Amino acid sequence: MYKIPRDGDNEPGQYNKIPLTPSASKSQNAAPWRKAALNLSLVLLGSGMTFAGGYLGSHYQQVSPTNASNLGVSRVDAAPPLPASTDPNFVTTIVKEVGPAVVRIDSSRTVKTRSIQGFDDPFLQRFFGSAIPTQPQNRVERGTGSGFIISNDGRILTNTHVVDGADTVKVTLKDGRTFQGKVMGEDKLTDVAVVKIQATSLPIVKLGNSDKLEPGQWAIAIGNPLGLDNTVTTGIVSATGRASNLIGSDKRVDYIQTDAAINPGNSGGPLLNSRGEVIGMNTAIIQGAQGLGFAIPINTAQRISTQLIATGKAQHPYLGIQMIGLTPEVKQSLNSDPNSGITVNEDHGVLVVKVMPNSPAAKAGIRAGDVIEKLNDQPVKDARSVQTAVENSQLNADVRIDLHRNGQNLSLAVRPGAFPTAQVVE
Repeated sequence: MYKIPRDGDNEPGQYNKIPLTPSASKSQNAAPWRKAALNLSLVLLGSGMTFAGGYLGSHYQQVSPTNASNLGVSRVDAAPPLPASTDPNFVTTIVKEVGPAVVRIDSSRTVKTRSIQGFDDPFLQRFFGSAIPTQPQNRVERGTGSGFIISNDGRILTNTHVVDGADTVKVTLKDGRTFQGKVMGEDKLTDVAVVKIQATSLPIVKLGNSDKLEPGQWAIAIGNPLGLDNTVTTGIVSATGRASNLIGSDKRVDYIQTDAAINPGNSGGPLLNSRGEVIGMNTAIIQGAQGLGFAIPINTAQRISTQLIATGKAQHPYLGIQMIGLTPEVKQSLNSDPNSGITVNEDHGVLVVKVMPNSPAAKAGIRAGDVIEKLNDQPVKDARSVQTAVENSQLNADVRIDLHRNGQNLSLAVRPGAFPTAQVVE
């Protein structure tokens, strides 16, 4: 399993980024097993804040109508024009049906700044007087994102980073009505959150099946990018099952990739198919790129939201290992590196690079250098397949792992535990 980066805080005034660690562009001679991902970084598309630790910076971005008018003046890679069909206006029909169920979410929180240590010195006060900040000051941070209504009594899906740590959450419907929202639960590991408003007879979206998606199918995004409410864009599903480590994300999500134009403020908004069903939740783009957007599959978002609605939190099974898919290139690199501490004899499987102390894997006897070949009698070819199998397992139910160790075949029973919030590995 890849290591989750935690050093993604930003400079003030920029959208939050998640830099990849390590960067594949730093050295062409870096060991292949150390190359966790491409040299890319994600721009999260919501309010741009996480207030309590984690992977986002603490600064908001919000575009006012005044400076929003200067946006979109440069050409970008766009989706191909809509083809002639039996219903050339199918996008218009979908927007009319789904648009009323897409909402704007404005969140804010009050931050107390500390006085600078040492400024209470009488000598400094004699020269600087009232200019010295001696008392803590409060400031309000604000941000904007999107969401969509999944129940007519006011349950709304959005991204965690849109509402995380907010003191107030205001939800605005397309018809202009506003409501105070309450965060029912949020899951930072998948970036899924549920907000509740007190209302009835609300319009709702239809949920599709993201497991049935194929590249090339139509994708329609609706949201509030850069302060421009109720914006609609079209494109296609560019790829499915895009592993999070390949795009610089630390989330436990296999993303949908789309070229539909999405921008900061789109976070939490729906990605729709040609039938108007929600297939994903828009969440991020690659910084500096064009036509590279990413959405959380709706099947993942629905599974997590069900837990959040029921208990207020989501639980994720974990083993506590770092791993990498084994190839002849990785094998050669490890065996030729005297500092790797690992000797590999196999040419395929999933190599355990590190086992976290006191983790379920450590308690079961898994060691660094073990090569996993099967999980519950199902062959595994890469780290992603192991991660998916563990995610789909049950807490406190044994998982059977077949592995090679020093030329011997071993079968171990591992009981996954709940993912610890302070942990930094899968």
